[in-house]
Amino acid sequence: MLDRRELMKRAGMAALATGLGSTRALALDTVTLPFDNGERPLVTYPQKRPMIGLTSRPPQLETPFSVFNGGPITPNNAFFVRYHLADVPLNIDPDKFTLEVKGKVDRPLKLSLKDIRKLKATEIVAVNQCSGNSRGFFNPRVAGGQLANGAMGNARWRGVPLKTVLDMAGVQAPARQVTFGGLDGPVMEKTPDFVKALNIDHARDGEVMLAYGMNGDDLPILNGFPLRLVVPGYYGTYWVKHLNEITVIDNEFDGFWMKSAYRIPDTPNNSIEPGTAPKATIPINRFTVRSFITSVTDGAKLKSGATTLKGIAFDGGTGIKEVAVSTDGGKTWMPAKLGRDLGKYSFREWKLPVKLAAGSHELKVRATNNAGDVQPAEPRWNPAGYLRNVIETTRVTAA
Repeated sequence: MLDRRELMKRAGMAALATGLGSTRALALDTVTLPFDNGERPLVTYPQKRPMIGLTSRPPQLETPFSVFNGGPITPNNAFFVRYHLADVPLNIDPDKFTLEVKGKVDRPLKLSLKDIRKLKATEIVAVNQCSGNSRGFFNPRVAGGQLANGAMGNARWRGVPLKTVLDMAGVQAPARQVTFGGLDGPVMEKTPDFVKALNIDHARDGEVMLAYGMNGDDLPILNGFPLRLVVPGYYGTYWVKHLNEITVIDNEFDGFWMKSAYRIPDTPNNSIEPGTAPKATIPINRFTVRSFITSVTDGAKLKSGATTLKGIAFDGGTGIKEVAVSTDGGKTWMPAKLGRDLGKYSFREWKLPVKLAAGSHELKVRATNNAGDVQPAEPRWNPAGYLRNVIETTRVTAA
């Protein structure tokens, strides 16, 4: 017999299949993101609250930015969704699901979800951020999904270290990389399957995770149910959803999504002169340091006098050292108080009481990480629209 939770899960999957099978998602209203051609529908999908819709086939959903003011953990039903391939798996039977581990290993494995859940579990709080987060703000504009700042989220992930499974399989000495594939697939033969790779030392560092849990529940279907890769500090392109295949190889993987896509300029700050092309590129990797004001929005009208600003900051894994705030357009800066440390890969909340005189104000926030990296005052540019981490400005009027 199926318990109540299992019945609800399967009913949710059926509802999702029905919803995605329709020609369009249910549009509730529209929002206008702060750049040209920024009008987007607010749409609903099973297991999700109203989200900003970018595409429907496959579904790409951005988190409304106000969600990030609710706390450092992003709720599952508000977590952004990004797919590359339109054949989204909607009929996964968790009882029949298997993860295959093969290639340059001594003992090829086929593990059921129950097998994986029997292994010693770990948890980590980590941000997942789409490589194209904030692409819509690039100037000159670049091709790709025109996202604002909501293609990111922070969750408590539960699962098994990838190292545990690789050690069970027995990685052979000439191994160089590990590749990862999921159950989502292309709808046209010429479309390359979505496969990503990590160097063997990174794959075995003990932090990369095979996650089946998210914020105390199973993974939502659109966030990778029943198993996904979690690569703390690295952009979401590596966080393969519906993970069912791991292959250890003795060469450098040259698949499309590593060799041609998701590349950044091989320069000291991974940027180039706007409008030019890079001479050489490398695969995108760790996050840049970022911070945001979440308690007020651009263009807001506030009461003059005392108010408390709050927000979030994060980086690629050294952790946040300090956050500074300016209320005069960057002329002077005040240190903010950091909130609870949930780990070096997590959002770190901050807050600062300020006094705003009547008139217009440019609020800015700037983070520094433990490696000494500071957000730049001017935006950096690359042709793919990645790595944006300029100091953010929020313009408000006090009266």
